[in-house]
Amino acid sequence: MKNKGILAARYGLLALGVLFIAVGLLRREHIEVLQKAVMICLECIGIG
Repeated sequence: MKNKGILAARYGLLALGVLFIAVGLLRREHIEVLQKAVMICLECIGIG
C-alpha cells in the first residue's frame, strides 16, 4: 500500500512538472529568459 502511494505521488509530481513546462512554452517564456540571459552576459563583459 505504501509503495503505491509513493508511486502515485511521483507520477503526480512528474505530470505537474510537465504541465508547468508546457504552460511556460505556450506563453513563450523561454524566449524572455534567453533575452535576459544575453543582456546579463553582455553587461558582464561591458558591451551592453
